[in-house]
Amino acid sequence: MTTQFMGRHQLVDRLAAQVGNREEAIKILIARGHMKEDGKTLTAEGKRRDSMTAEERAKDRAMKASGNKNPNAYTYDAQTNRAKLK
Repeated sequence: MTTQFMGRHQLVDRLAAQVGNREEAIKILIARGHMKEDGKTLTAEGKRRDSMTAEERAKDRAMKASGNKNPNAYTYDAQTNRAKLK
C-alpha cells in the first residue's frame, strides 16, 4: 500500500499510486461509477468520495460492510488503508 495522496481531492492520484498508473485508475473509477466515460469528470458520487480523505473513505467502506453508522467506532490503519471496529 501507498501512503501518498491521503488528503481530500486526491482520489484519482491516490488510486493511480495504488494501481501503478493513471489510466488504470481512471478505468476503475469509471467502472465504479465515480467518473464519467470522458475520463476527466467525476460523477456526483465521485465528487463525494473525492471530498473525503483516505481515512474517511476507509471508514465509509467499513461502515457499509458492517452496518455500523458511527465513524468514530473505527480505527484507521494507514499502512493497510483499512478501518476496523475499535
